[in-house]
Amino acid sequence: MKLKVTIPTLIILAGLLISSQVSAQTTDASTGFTPYSIFGFGDIAREGTVYNLSMGGIGVGDRNVRFINLLNPAAVTARESKSFMMDFGLESRNVYYAADSQDGRSTSANNTFNMHHMVMSFPIAKHSAFMIGLQPYSSVGYKFRSMETDDVLLSEAGDIIYTKEGQGGLSQAFIGAGVTLFDRLHLGAEGLYYFGNIMHYSSAAFKTSSAYRSINSGWDYYLTGFSGKLGIQYEQPLGRVKATVGATWTIPTVISGHVDRFAYGVNASATDTIVNRTEPGISYDIPSQWSAGITLKDADHWMVGFDYQQQDWSATNFGARGGVDFAPCKMQAFRLGFEWTPDRYDIRYYHRRISYRGGLYHEKSYYTFNGRQVNATGITFGVSLPVFRYYNSISVGVDLGQRGTISDGLVRERYALLYVSFSLHDIWFLKNLYE
Repeated sequence: MKLKVTIPTLIILAGLLISSQVSAQTTDASTGFTPYSIFGFGDIAREGTVYNLSMGGIGVGDRNVRFINLLNPAAVTARESKSFMMDFGLESRNVYYAADSQDGRSTSANNTFNMHHMVMSFPIAKHSAFMIGLQPYSSVGYKFRSMETDDVLLSEAGDIIYTKEGQGGLSQAFIGAGVTLFDRLHLGAEGLYYFGNIMHYSSAAFKTSSAYRSINSGWDYYLTGFSGKLGIQYEQPLGRVKATVGATWTIPTVISGHVDRFAYGVNASATDTIVNRTEPGISYDIPSQWSAGITLKDADHWMVGFDYQQQDWSATNFGARGGVDFAPCKMQAFRLGFEWTPDRYDIRYYHRRISYRGGLYHEKSYYTFNGRQVNATGITFGVSLPVFRYYNSISVGVDLGQRGTISDGLVRERYALLYVSFSLHDIWFLKNLYE
């Protein structure tokens, strides 16, 4: 018996997924954890499934009938006729932090585990296809704590602990379609919906004196916005090898919403509200982004590719926070990756059907701290393990890298990210010849 897919069913599934993600944004302590997420929209996530991320993040110029490529909407037409595809991914982040302080070298560590993405794709007509899904756009997660050191204040008020904390982030729901023209030219378009909640919180707690009230204050942002992405790919045979070039452009947009501003004082006997109001009409710009990529592929045997991405945030005004020298700037990313499969159709040795991947990347962030742009460099690798029939597989990817530096008052992050995804593939939309 064949399952049937309908548009209403997909819409319901997407709605349930979005609802669960909204709940996660408002209740989870952090979808990520980094001191660099204190400004702007937080830590901008790398796009793509485990297939992309285990190859350094490439995919703008890549076409693969076995995996959904989220980086270019034109790639959705790379598929076998009448095939339904779905990809669901998880992410584990393990980060070790180091920074210099007045007391010497300070270190800490953090681990998080979250859903990373979910996407479904199916054909519309012979040369066109459709996809719908959800993936993270940004995450906010930080916590700073310090003790008062001024002798005058300590003698009068006792121990005072200052805390700054943030959590939340933005998610990105998308719906896109692509079409193939003249066999080699592929065009795609995607609608994007950003939504989420970001909270920044601070407190001053008096631990030894009951004569003073502890002060708690914060800003709770609720943001939404719409945008779109356009993509193009062109394939050119070169003997056995096929070259594919691609490009994407994301339309600039404005993320808007409201902020709940609150502040209250706490002592042993009561809690007094100082501020509790909603401020509507806040907005922040997301600038346009463009990317270009190229791949060389030898059928089902090997593929190598390079991507470049750029987004200029320098005109965006995020405002000042905490007296830190922060400024938005131009973001750039350079990515190189490869895939190799010894023999995809070997029926004797399973390990020869496994796809092996690797890659490198260097990213220049969209902000500067203390006049210095924060960069990240890493190496990635992974595998896809075939499961059952068709192109079903389990993919595992690892990202080892470093962001920031100990000098210039910055924080150095050394991280190990683990990704796992489940790629499902089936042939649907077939009429049974016999009952």
